[in-house]
Amino acid sequence: MSFAETALLGALAGLTIYLGLPFGRLQTMSDRARVALAMFAVGVLAFLFMDVSGHAMAIVEEPVVGLKEGTEGAGKAIGLLALLGAGFAAGTAGLASVERRMRPPGPVQPPIAGGAVDALAPEDAARLELRGQQARGRVLRTGLAVAVAIGLHNFAEGLAIGVSAGTGEIALATVLIIGFALHNATEGFGIVGPLGEVRPSWRWLGLVGLIGGGPVFLGAMLGYNVSSEPLELAFYALSGGAILYVIGEVWGAMRRFGHRELGLWMLSAGFMAGIVTDLVVVYGGG
Repeated sequence: MSFAETALLGALAGLTIYLGLPFGRLQTMSDRARVALAMFAVGVLAFLFMDVSGHAMAIVEEPVVGLKEGTEGAGKAIGLLALLGAGFAAGTAGLASVERRMRPPGPVQPPIAGGAVDALAPEDAARLELRGQQARGRVLRTGLAVAVAIGLHNFAEGLAIGVSAGTGEIALATVLIIGFALHNATEGFGIVGPLGEVRPSWRWLGLVGLIGGGPVFLGAMLGYNVSSEPLELAFYALSGGAILYVIGEVWGAMRRFGHRELGLWMLSAGFMAGIVTDLVVVYGGG
């Protein structure tokens, strides 16, 4: 498989993320439907966290086993462990710090209860509108954080595609592309699920799709020419930390809507959707 073919197929595998994004434009959903979609997204993210954690630990455990058998020194194991810890911290605390700096100063209070906006004094109406804009901005930033976390995960998937194609394992590379394409199709729900009542623009959806799905293309190009365990581990650690942070944010935001049991059922459904699509890759030997 040539470099151009690998890059093209990697792009196609990433672009399937756009299949779920248009659901963010729906405005007729009830609170139950919003909770169901958001918690389905949390289930998908929970699977991704388990997936990237497993891959990261496999990379770190290899030199530890070598150290036990006397074929590896302690330096490599310590270095990879430090990289894992630093990447995970950057994905959790780092993402939280960035979100805090992007947040407007002062608390975002709920709208004033009772009365129409046109019955308020101009100053109160302006404050009400500002609070609404701040709340909308916070929700969209949460969706953007989800897209970043998924993008980091997908970059590592792209590396796997590129490495397989670059080493001549065409059958494996093909199965990886098909499997990741199916898998990424569910990740669009992970981005729009936390938006709740906020209706994003098509431009915003296009941006987050590029952030979440584009790294498959970039990773495939880099993996075709470069094979680096530390690089792969760094992106697994970053994505794992970021995904865990996002799960906490979405879970907290959905609690105000209620429907706890429905949410947990949909979380389980999302988790299973991640497992089933990932098994396509496993079946092909990925």
